Amino acid sequence: MSNAVEAWLEKDSFSSNVTRGLISGVLGGLAGTLVKTAIEKVLPVRKPNTRSAQVKLVDDLSVKLTGERISETNHELAEQLINIPFGASLGATYGYAKRDKGEISILEGAAYGATTWIGTHETSLPLLGLKDKPTDIPLNVQINELIAHVAFGITTEVIRGYVARRLKE
Repeated sequence: MSNAVEAWLEKDSFSSNVTRGLISGVLGGLAGTLVKTAIEKVLPVRKPNTRSAQVKLVDDLSVKLTGERISETNHELAEQLINIPFGASLGATYGYAKRDKGEISILEGAAYGATTWIGTHETSLPLLGLKDKPTDIPLNVQINELIAHVAFGITTEVIRGYVARRLKE
């Protein structure tokens, strides 16, 4: 890094704390998204033959833009086109909220991941018609989704704390 950037990040001002928080949060959110995606490859997070909310969003956009649905072979790519920027923005929000806290709290990360799951899979996605109501989803599938989100939150917190400390050194 350049000396000017290093000096900026080492400062203890509101704007430098915000900068560190956003950078560390985005990186944490990206890492958390990778972990969540890996877990979802092992644990089933939706009923068989059910399209994800991400695929539904990209599919709807594709129909509006091209008149055609996305192919089955592009479903995984479509999911990541939503997951990666969404995870990064969730991480940025989290990093901003923790901009003055350098210490790592696994419990706070787990709580953030669980809150993210509640705010998306248990409320907003069903309300938007992108996912079944929670009462229509098997408990084991919901638990798997919660586990993936808690892992997202913990990973986001660990990476956020590590990067924030390194940026301040």
